[in-house]
Parts: sequence; C-alpha cells; structure tokens
Amino acid sequence: MRIGILTSGGDCAGLNAVILAVVRRAVLGYGWDVVGIRQGTHGLLQRPPSVMPLNDQVNNDGMLRLGGTILGTINKGNPFNYPMPDGSFADRSDEVIAGYKSLGLDALIGIGGDGSMAILRQLAQQGDINLVGIPKTIDNDLAHTEYSVGFTTAVNVAVEAMDRLQPTAASHDRIMILEVMGRDAGHIALFAGIAGGADVILIPEMDYDLEDLTRHCLNIRKRGRNHALVIVAEAVKTDKGDSVTVGSDGQKARYGGIGHWLAEELGERTGWETRVTVLGHVQRGGTPSPRDRLVASTFGVHAVDLIAQNKFDRVVAWQKRRVVDVPMADVIKGPSLVDTGDTMVSTAIGLGAYMGTPPEHKRTAKIV
Repeated sequence: MRIGILTSGGDCAGLNAVILAVVRRAVLGYGWDVVGIRQGTHGLLQRPPSVMPLNDQVNNDGMLRLGGTILGTINKGNPFNYPMPDGSFADRSDEVIAGYKSLGLDALIGIGGDGSMAILRQLAQQGDINLVGIPKTIDNDLAHTEYSVGFTTAVNVAVEAMDRLQPTAASHDRIMILEVMGRDAGHIALFAGIAGGADVILIPEMDYDLEDLTRHCLNIRKRGRNHALVIVAEAVKTDKGDSVTVGSDGQKARYGGIGHWLAEELGERTGWETRVTVLGHVQRGGTPSPRDRLVASTFGVHAVDLIAQNKFDRVVAWQKRRVVDVPMADVIKGPSLVDTGDTMVSTAIGLGAYMGTPPEHKRTAKIV
C-alpha cells in the first residue's frame, strides 16, 4: 500500500503530531509507504506534484513537539473555483485529481476543517479517491467531535495571556480586554474565559446589552476590586448587530477589531481606563499542548486503521474519551457552535461572569 497525506486550511499546533502518528502506524504497523503532499491541493496542481517521502520520519520524535506543519498548508485556491492570473476563475479539479493519480496512491488522509473536507470530499467523489479525514481547527467548530486538533493549544495560549494581563490590570486600575479567534464560534473564548477567570465572556452565540455589561463592570469596582478582565470572540457583533471586520485591497474581509470597539464603549461608559490585546495568529503557533498531542496521535493511528479496513469517506472523531469515526457528509454540513444551554455556559455564569442572554434560535448543541 502507498498512501498520501496532506494538511489543508489554517495551520495549528498538533499537525506534525498527526503526521508522525500516521507514518508510524502505516510504516511500522502495516509496512506501507507514506507520501506527504505539500501545500494541500495546491501541491497536486504542480507538475510533477510537489511531494515528499515520509517513511524516514518514523524516528523523528521531534515532530511530536513541533508546531505548524512540515508539509505546509493553504486556505485559498479552491480547485473548483480557482483564481487565475487574469482575474477570472476556473475549475481545475481535474488537474488536482490527475496529480493525485500520477502518484500511484491507494488512499489519501486529509487533515482539515469543514471547508477543506468539503472540497476534498468533492474531489474524492469526482476522482474515485479513497479518502479519510482528520479534524483540525483551533475553532473547535466541527460537528460530531468534542475536540479538534489545535483547539486546546489555542485555549492554553489565551489562558496564559489572561494570566499575564491580570497583574498588569490590577497594577494600573484597568479593564483589560482580550480578543481571541474562533471564526463564528465562541469555544475558545468560553473555555479560556472560565480557566482564566474572566469577568466578562462574550461569544457570538449570545446577545449582550451594553448597559448591563457596564453595570456588571461597575459592580466589580463597588465590590472593592480595581480591575476587570474581559475576553471577547472575534465574531461578536456590536450592540447595533454589525460585524467588525478588516480587509482591504481586494482581500476578503475577516473578523477583527471588536476588542477595540468594546474598549472605547466600556471606557466611555465606566470611566475606567481600558487596554486591548488581540492574540491573532499567536493562538495557532507554538508547541502543541499534551492534549493536542494525545488527540493527534489517536486520530492518526485510527485514520490508518480505517484505510486498512477499507472504510472510506469517514472522519475520525473524539467522543466520550474514545476515538471513533463518523460519515464525512455529517461533519461538513456546517459549523458546530456553542450550545448556550451547555454546562460550560452555566459554569461561567455560575462563577459570576457576564455572558449576556442566550437567544433560543442560537441554541446549537453538538451532536455526538
């Protein structure tokens, strides 16, 4: 057997741990060859395809600790709607499939989020490719899995930031606002907010009222504390319901800036000096956490075993402390947002954090 592996979409910690697990299980367990495809599907558009042999990586235990991905990744250039130099768009899916076929591979493992998996699944169906998926995203918004590779490291980074912001907030009598990633989901903000002792946790799944938020902060001061910690997910809207985005020169707009907007509002309303920290891509880099290494390792081994069992069009998942596999079609239906009736939300509120009001239409529990 000869299998391929690629990483697609945004980078995160733990990707190399997945690659290492796949190589070790495939080479040591089954005696297969493993080929790494560089830069996701973009590597399959090159002639010859841009690849690297991975069998020799079986003894590279440094990969378990290494952030990023040795294969590189890409989160643009959909092969079904590929941007061309003249500004037009073309369907280059047949070229990607031809590149894959030229490698003589028996199966492909794709590590990605819901968008990447949707594209890979469409390619697999069109090109009769045996595909197995591994979920990775710091946003943790893939359905049917409690954890995705990269999530806990991103949470750890956010918690460390809050641990560093708290003493400087107390030293200067300030409100410190931390803006974190998460795309349209608030998982990072919620988990890090609880672990970091945030006084305010704002997530896109829950509405909030600026007057209530202001009173909450002022009450903290009345109780004798001279500072407050606020964590806000990047997709949280203003009180007028507007998304705060950045992007220029023809670039696609992306979330960013809600922290600064909130700082101006809270500073004016409370009279408290405010400061903002935007973590951004810091959450994607660095050494993967122990849990991310654990999840990555179990996912990699299980993905190879699925190939050995001729079980394709499946995605490995973490459910109730076990690794399982689910239909890929179920995973790519859409993002899994925070369930506002979940234990994590009630815990945050029970600890005294302000989270706003959970509207009924945004109750979006994970299905596991």
